[in-house]
Amino acid sequence: MKNTISILSFLLIPVLLAAQNDRAVIDQIVATVGGEIILLSEVQEQYAYVKQQQRDVPEEYTCVILQNMIIQKLLVNQAKIDSVEVKDEEVENQLNARIDRLMLYFNQDEKAIEDFYGQSINQIKNQLRGDMRSQLLAERMQGQITGKATITPSEVKRFFNNIPVDSLPYFNAEVEIRELVYKPRVSKAEAEKAQVRAEELRKRIVEDGEDFAELAKKYSADQGSGSNGGDLGFQKRGTFVSEFEAAVYKLETNQVSQVIETEFGFHIIQMLERRGNLVHARHILIKPEITDDDLEAAKAKLDSVQQSIKNGEMSFSDAVKRFGDKNQASYNNDGRVPNPRTGNTFFEVADLETDVFFAIDGLAVGDVTEPFPFRAPDGNRLFKLVMLQSRSKPHKADLKQDYGKIQMAALEQKKSEYTEAWVLEKLRSTYLSVGAMYSGCPNLKQLLEQNRP
Repeated sequence: MKNTISILSFLLIPVLLAAQNDRAVIDQIVATVGGEIILLSEVQEQYAYVKQQQRDVPEEYTCVILQNMIIQKLLVNQAKIDSVEVKDEEVENQLNARIDRLMLYFNQDEKAIEDFYGQSINQIKNQLRGDMRSQLLAERMQGQITGKATITPSEVKRFFNNIPVDSLPYFNAEVEIRELVYKPRVSKAEAEKAQVRAEELRKRIVEDGEDFAELAKKYSADQGSGSNGGDLGFQKRGTFVSEFEAAVYKLETNQVSQVIETEFGFHIIQMLERRGNLVHARHILIKPEITDDDLEAAKAKLDSVQQSIKNGEMSFSDAVKRFGDKNQASYNNDGRVPNPRTGNTFFEVADLETDVFFAIDGLAVGDVTEPFPFRAPDGNRLFKLVMLQSRSKPHKADLKQDYGKIQMAALEQKKSEYTEAWVLEKLRSTYLSVGAMYSGCPNLKQLLEQNRP
């Protein structure tokens, strides 16, 4: 590249959370970018995180980490100058998602999290809040810089042709699958039992004066919010299912709703605060139990659907529309399952969930599995049919066969070039200082030289 510094490796730094007993570094400022500072502890936390992923990372890699942090702080500094907005509710939603992932990792054991980090959940969120806002600002600023980047077919072809033949990537065998996720129907008797239980809890809150948050922690089936006293954070219209939304927007501050039924179960809702169309509420969810009879009925239903597809009486697409669970990401994608690691719909065999791998093993393209049970992340017991949409053999990258992947790589390179050009330009007009500890890093010398008038 023509520029003096390569930023192709630049990634937005994720918000990390270190255990308190690992933070033995006495903080000092190691770099200043505009009005933003970078602390030594931040660099060392990032280095520790990288070493967890790859043990043989040399100490000198901290130079690369600091370079990436400087670029992120440059983005944050410019975002503040340009009045780029990140709303409080966006920060809270991201924090809640981070806590949800922690809860999954610690098997929904809030005490285990607090013992490990030496902090309560709320203290952890408070610790992360500033860094999360900065990360969102940097992402939004970078999005503005690269938002107009597009790639033409001729550019994709030129990008591919510029890769030396002996450097072409080798793609493992991949499959593309479609799924129909079926949710067992709850029996009337179990639904009535859950509703009675919800009514009892509401009475304990409204009439007996018991604490809503404590009851949510003990009894709510919503694992994401239950551990936080049922708190849903600030949300905008369109976030909730229609029955829940209709109820929550009718509530006054601190008012508790009647028991509301949705597809998820029975809810008790309390309004905490309202800001225009934004609502801050909490809830308790009571789910009806799924019995063995309900599961047997669900399997029998999917057996029938699978046979209809096999006989040509119904297409897989029609089956998804008629019987699929609308809350699944694949439902609105004609049953196609996205690969969370790559963002496309192709999976290396090793990336497949174990039950799916064994279900499709031996299938021909176009065949559909027998129905099989699985548990969703929220604990719900569901059934699934899987169709093998395509299967490729191991091969070297080929423009025709792998056009989508090559197009994505070419676009990412172009976005990186946009970001690099922007960084080099902004460094000419933004104050940059690097402390003595890292002033000898070759890559940072290039940044500082670019920063000179």
